[in-house]
Amino acid sequence: MAEIVVPFMAGIYLLAAIIVIVMNLPAVPGALWQIVGGALGLTEAAGGVAGSVAAAAMNGIKRGLFSNEAGMGSAPNIAAVATPDPHHPSSQGFVQALGVFIDTILVCSATAVMIILSGVMEPGSGVTGTVLTQNALVHHFGAAGGVFVAVAIFFFAFTSIIGNYAYAENAFSYLGFGSKTGLTVLRVAAVLMVIWGAIQSVATVFNLADASMGLMATINLIAIMALSGTVAKLTRDYLAQRKAGKMPTFHLSQHPDIGRGVDPEIWQ
Repeated sequence: MAEIVVPFMAGIYLLAAIIVIVMNLPAVPGALWQIVGGALGLTEAAGGVAGSVAAAAMNGIKRGLFSNEAGMGSAPNIAAVATPDPHHPSSQGFVQALGVFIDTILVCSATAVMIILSGVMEPGSGVTGTVLTQNALVHHFGAAGGVFVAVAIFFFAFTSIIGNYAYAENAFSYLGFGSKTGLTVLRVAAVLMVIWGAIQSVATVFNLADASMGLMATINLIAIMALSGTVAKLTRDYLAQRKAGKMPTFHLSQHPDIGRGVDPEIWQ
């Protein structure tokens, strides 16, 4: 269900953004410049705000991690149980990279453009996040825009909760805590975290999320560095097969130097 609903909702969301862009075409270049200037801290730097570039970069990295989880090590939990097509590890890696592009460059940029073109963003008003996005779509599409954002957020949030719980349960089982008692504790903790997040302020939730994701990314980046040589070999093998006009495939028996820790039944 989630595999169908989420892409469908994201597609409608991007279609709405295209409609808004077409309706406000003359103002789009200015909106794009405002996005780029704000992301790089150029607007604040022009105004003489010290440390604006570093602050913009730090906030952008935090929100980027929140939107696409790149480098955190969570998405590979799904990649690990997927069946790549072509049957090569690098093909799944390229799919994950495409997901980052769609989340950040398309969906996030579409949101920013619709908000800026609506004119509802008032500095110092304290209106941010979902409410700001709802206000923008209400401006562009009337009351239906606000309803659509609410429905979309529900599906995105619900599938995120289910997905992250699945990651945690798999990790629990791998670490030897997959007993009925262990999973019950995990499920209760997950429900309590959802309730806690619903009643806390957005700033508090984001601060905890940033700290948690920073810890995950730190651990995962160490693993990425350790596996970088293997990734480079696999990518070269994948690209070489594509260049030769072949459908890339990976057979572990042909790569004895990277066989350690790899399930031979999957890549035989």
